[in-house]
Amino acid sequence: MRTRVVALEAQTGRRERPCSSPRCLPARFISVDTSATPTPDTASGRSTGDDADAGDARQAATRNTNAKRGRRSATSRSADLARPTFDAEVRPTTSRAAPARSADRGRAAARRTATGRGTGPTGADRGDDTTASGVDPAVASGRASAGRRRRTLLLLLALTAVTSAAALVLGLLSWAPDPPDPPEPARPLTVAEGERLAAVRVTNLRDLRAGVRVTAGVDAARVELVGWVDWSRSLLYLDVGGPGAGAERGLVQRVGPVLVVRPDPAAVPTPAAPPLVPPADRWRLHRLAPGTNLAPVLDLLLRLAADRPDATQAVPGGGARWVARETVAAGPVDVLQASLPGTPAPDPAPGSTAGSTGADADGQTRYWLDQDARLHKLVTRLPGVGPVTVVLNRADRPTLHPVDALGGRPGLPRALTDAERRRLERLPARLKAQGGATVTLTAPVGTDTNLRGAGWVSWTRRTAYLAVADLGVPERRTLLRRDTTGLARVDLPAGAAGGGTAEAPERPPLPPPAGPWRVTRPGGDALSVLVDAAVAAGSVGPRGTAVRVREDVADRRTVDVIEVGPPDGRLRYWIDRDGSLRRLELHTDADAWAQLDLRPAVVPRLAAAPRPR
Repeated sequence: MRTRVVALEAQTGRRERPCSSPRCLPARFISVDTSATPTPDTASGRSTGDDADAGDARQAATRNTNAKRGRRSATSRSADLARPTFDAEVRPTTSRAAPARSADRGRAAARRTATGRGTGPTGADRGDDTTASGVDPAVASGRASAGRRRRTLLLLLALTAVTSAAALVLGLLSWAPDPPDPPEPARPLTVAEGERLAAVRVTNLRDLRAGVRVTAGVDAARVELVGWVDWSRSLLYLDVGGPGAGAERGLVQRVGPVLVVRPDPAAVPTPAAPPLVPPADRWRLHRLAPGTNLAPVLDLLLRLAADRPDATQAVPGGGARWVARETVAAGPVDVLQASLPGTPAPDPAPGSTAGSTGADADGQTRYWLDQDARLHKLVTRLPGVGPVTVVLNRADRPTLHPVDALGGRPGLPRALTDAERRRLERLPARLKAQGGATVTLTAPVGTDTNLRGAGWVSWTRRTAYLAVADLGVPERRTLLRRDTTGLARVDLPAGAAGGGTAEAPERPPLPPPAGPWRVTRPGGDALSVLVDAAVAAGSVGPRGTAVRVREDVADRRTVDVIEVGPPDGRLRYWIDRDGSLRRLELHTDADAWAQLDLRPAVVPRLAAAPRPR
């Protein structure tokens, strides 16, 4: 017996809103089949004839059951169309697929019954062609064929991979690069190449500065230089090293013909880039000894700039040649062979190798030029030096600062403002009000004379008293006393004159020691002029001759550097914003600058020096 239950309305007791979609209608009821279903007999002890009779009976029962279900389903559908529908939110969770699955299971059982397949333990009992393991022979044969095909495919793939790897290894072992293209033969310069070569020095002057690395000489005479060249101011700032550096080992600055060095005998042989802000102490004027390798190299670096093209380089048939094409860090360049600027082109030597990339035995020079006439490398030979290699770094071009001995930063001279003029005019009264100061002397007055000194100056008594040392004679001191009666000097051993080192002597002893004091006329040398200017308490000469050179720093104070006097005896006053004098500078005959630094202090009573008999 089958019972049909209209589930949702009877269970909830409320009438739900009908669903407008026809697809919702089959889900508005729950159909539960409670009729008895015949169960196939699975007993294994029945005979084959009994199994056939039972199978026929089950097939007939199954057909009757299906027919009844069809009639019930049609009747149910008609009744469902007449019933009101319910909302989807109260749909039962039981699906209509359950009766269908039951029917499918019944039909599958009927087919098994019709085909005579039972549930016995052997294929003979079931009446089919399965093997003892329950697998169809055709299926087993197909699976075996598929396995053989898979193994064959894998074997072929492995064989292909091994063959490819072997071919790759053999190809790599037997590979050889293509032979390079033969170098182009040397030839005379074209018109464009000659113009680029002639414009090299003009381009250097236009670019202002460049980093430089130089190697000059060979073996024990080799000198190495690292630093910068500023062609716009004829300034060189280098660190000198190498086995042939000698007394010049250390830092070097050169402005025009004036060379100052800061020797460092303990420096490592290999030079490094010098500090951008040079040290303020231990600089001295230096004269290069004849025959040294350094002088011709420094001259060569400064000769690489000019304000007009070199007409001799661009003349066709002048001996200049194109040699090769190379690539440097900055990009592709042409290697050209020509003479050095300002020297005649030598005749090519017989048998010279024009295709080499260094200086030939004939002494001609190689220029590595880019398309913008910028020089990146130069290789040449200098008399008495040997091979010289100059490498320029066009991207390394910082602003260089000359040391105080070379005048410091150049600045932009201009006329004084009213405030600057008033501070200059009131300077004598300001110094007398201060009373005095301690002084420190740094005076490169000649290539063989570098003076250092320490002492006092009293503006109330118009007296100065200093102990002066010469770096060339470190064991001797010169005591100098300047007062209203004149200038007196005496030379004593270092121990009797206060001691200290030649680079930093101590202040002179008080009272002045007895000795062979000699009186000289004031203003006879650079030292006398500088001391006289300090004692004169800022008497700067006629009004209107002073110019402001630049702003600077002295003793951690901002100062105005004011220059007065004629070109051959210029004085510079470093005056801070309070009107105090911090430094005096004098342009010496050696084209250098001597400094006298002043620091306000209480000055002891300076007794008069013993007069000579």
